[in-house]
Amino acid sequence: MLRAFTARRIAAAAAYGGGGITALGGITFGLVVAEAKLARRIIQATPNGDPPVADGLYGGTLPGPPLSLVMLGDSTAAGLGVHTAAETPAALLAAGVAAIAGRPVRMTNVARSGAQSAALDGQTGQALQVRPDLAVVMIGANDVTGRVPPGTSVRYLSDAVARLRAAGCQVVVGTCPDLGTIKPLMQPLRWIARRASRQLAAAQTIAVVEQGARSVSLGDLLGREFAADPISMFSEDRYHPSARGYAAAAAAVLPSMAHALGLQPGLDALPEVRLGEGVLPVYLAAAEAAEISGTEVSGASVAGRDRGPRGRWATLLRRRSAPAADTPPPSTAVAPDVA
Repeated sequence: MLRAFTARRIAAAAAYGGGGITALGGITFGLVVAEAKLARRIIQATPNGDPPVADGLYGGTLPGPPLSLVMLGDSTAAGLGVHTAAETPAALLAAGVAAIAGRPVRMTNVARSGAQSAALDGQTGQALQVRPDLAVVMIGANDVTGRVPPGTSVRYLSDAVARLRAAGCQVVVGTCPDLGTIKPLMQPLRWIARRASRQLAAAQTIAVVEQGARSVSLGDLLGREFAADPISMFSEDRYHPSARGYAAAAAAVLPSMAHALGLQPGLDALPEVRLGEGVLPVYLAAAEAAEISGTEVSGASVAGRDRGPRGRWATLLRRRSAPAADTPPPSTAVAPDVA
């Protein structure tokens, strides 16, 4: 019941622009910020440089006109922490979509390291210039560490998704990652960061589904794997994912991208969801997704209606594919044919 109550508050904040969707007080959040500053000192001691450029045409020998794919978001979407373009999530996702669709895919990445959700306004303008068929958004971590009110973060994301959808673009959003997995963060602030991350992820899910797009929860999926093997799942800066970490994220998002394009769903309804034949109010679906790894949330209808007495209807789906350990290594990704 507590989780449902929290989800109701998140839903209200996402719908009406409230900023108080996190239960953390100002003093507690201040400690998170202080700890984040310490973590940044550790992180910045390791040079990163710019992420590899993965823009270009993937599957250029395949028949048909290219699909236009864009990436928006922060350093995770940009691929900071790896050394080659083929290891970035943009390359992995572009190559994956090309293989599933049997068509070329032109990747355009407008994500930038350090970006908060406010940057999505400008990034969306850039993305729309290439008339995207599909957009992938990964954002949120810098909002948490930057103490951006969650309601503010959600509004920026909602506006960006609405603009993309209005242009006929399908949208998949990888929600805020679990900051409790970051190595430089220490307890108890690691737990606090995890809580704030999941609450923002749930709020993002509500906003995304309300705008007719899909969300995929990344935090818990990556959290367990990163915690079990932090050396190989994190890059040298101990903050950003490694090539293997990005492959795990790509494995979670790719089936939803295919599903959005009507290519290959690769998803099953969660068996424990029974209401309305697998349908829940979106605020409850968001709360569940924040706790279940690799879960997609998308809009649904009951008796021909997409809204019920408690808001938008939504469906919970999960990946059918095996865990990231079975994901082909990043080195097998198809390099772009055109830089």
